Amino acid sequence: MIEARPLKGETRVPGDKSISHRALMVGALASGQSRLRGLSSASDPMSTASCLRDLGIQVDIGTDEVVVHGKGLHGLRQCAHALDCGNSGTTMRLLAGILAGQPFESRLTGDGSLSKRPMIRVAEPLRAMGAGIELSSEGTAPFKINGQRPLKPLHFIATLPSAQVKSAVLLAGLFTDGETTVLEPTPTRDHTERMLGLSSEDTEQGRKVSVPAGRLPNPLDVQIPGDISAAIFLIGAAAIVPGSEVLVRDVGVNPGRAKVLSLLRDWGISIVETQTRMAGGEPVADLLVRSGHGTTTLEIAAKDVPACIDEIPALSCIALSAGVGFSVRGASELRAKESDRIQHLVMNFRAVGSAVEEYPDGFSFEGNSNPAAATIVTGGDHRIAMAFALAALRRPEIEIDDRQCVAVSFPEFFPTIARLQQPAPYRS
Repeated sequence: MIEARPLKGETRVPGDKSISHRALMVGALASGQSRLRGLSSASDPMSTASCLRDLGIQVDIGTDEVVVHGKGLHGLRQCAHALDCGNSGTTMRLLAGILAGQPFESRLTGDGSLSKRPMIRVAEPLRAMGAGIELSSEGTAPFKINGQRPLKPLHFIATLPSAQVKSAVLLAGLFTDGETTVLEPTPTRDHTERMLGLSSEDTEQGRKVSVPAGRLPNPLDVQIPGDISAAIFLIGAAAIVPGSEVLVRDVGVNPGRAKVLSLLRDWGISIVETQTRMAGGEPVADLLVRSGHGTTTLEIAAKDVPACIDEIPALSCIALSAGVGFSVRGASELRAKESDRIQHLVMNFRAVGSAVEEYPDGFSFEGNSNPAAATIVTGGDHRIAMAFALAALRRPEIEIDDRQCVAVSFPEFFPTIARLQQPAPYRS
């Protein structure tokens, strides 16, 4: 096996995609200008910006900041054509919550991948609030919304952990004539609550967060932290290639997102947080990663899955590259992402010679110290492409069939890896 060149130096990752979507939407609903620095330029947040423009919101994208000219809760206008959400499930689901409270009809569409993703989970609570919702016979987009104002307040118990559904309900709650509450037996990321200035309460039944009727969001002036779901690929690359030392600057370490860091530390990867601080209401840190990793199976417990669902492709390929086993259960949500990620991961692990057990809600494999050469079938899924790019660092004969799909979340991923493989010490 060819020895990979070590990764050395410091870098940043794109602004957090989840926060970028929410900042654009909250900025649109505020009254006045919101200034967003570090907004992700990936295609998914740009789909949100495009939809907001179609709804009458001016979004100015500059080199250093994005300015959203908010029109308040009642300033959106009807779009004459379907709103194109591209590949972005976050755009479609969160925007549905906002459009449910508008006094006009809207139609949301997306690309082939998004059009296969389940939308019933968000349609049901919005229907309960009084919005008219029409989906395809399979419960997918196109997503037609006949908005109502005011909507009816709702006490929603989230039986399926989903920050997107929770956020859609909270955003719809802004347009009700009472208080709307979401109860999560399994807490999910809390970016929407932070941005709206909502407080949560831990109860015996789970985490509870409420939004009062007509709460007008304040204009934002924020620095969006780096996306931990992008940083995980650089962390993994540095960990698996001997002699590597990489500093990833300004990464969001929100407790609802940072579980992946403790999982990797417990497994044996050195990740040191420095310069910990708050930025835009979110905890941020620089992450120093040195090569080295665990030698036992990397197991993801079902209880930890909601906090690291987006990172599972990377985690599994870190284990593959380390020559150890991997196991995850309780992750059926992976089948409803940009692709059926369980299916694509299993198929590609088998292609490189790993014996994989596939389950309805996960998969597992034993250690494979010498992956075979193969062409990875990504299904156009950015996280599948970047995950197996980690394996390709140790086994260059592994090829990725679609490198361009990484533009959805991390357009500069491959150039960043190439730059870090040039000798350039980081600056402390």
